[in-house]
Amino acid sequence: MSDNCLFCKIAKGEIPSQKVYEDAKVFAFRDINPQAPVHIVIIPKKHIAALASVSESEESILGHIQVAASKIAAQFPELKNGFRLVNNSGADAGQTVFHIHYHLLGGRSFGWPPG
Repeated sequence: MSDNCLFCKIAKGEIPSQKVYEDAKVFAFRDINPQAPVHIVIIPKKHIAALASVSESEESILGHIQVAASKIAAQFPELKNGFRLVNNSGADAGQTVFHIHYHLLGGRSFGWPPG
């Protein structure tokens, strides 16, 4: 974890959040500015700046996040017809907190293409 990272502080409980899931590797909480009826932010507890900077050593945590996302989605009946899992990597993609994270969004229909 990084001492000055917003998401590391949330995962450590130093900044309050509405936690919806936690295990040894992952922490998930409700987004403070939801873009859908269900909007959950999923982060690894290990500080990784962005998807563009991952190495093969992080392969297991990235797979674990996918499994955690499925478990989290199962908690919300309004996601039974589907959900979207999004990662923004880098400033041009819209990443504003440089700790890798995924947005689990659902509870409404989404269009394509996004953005």
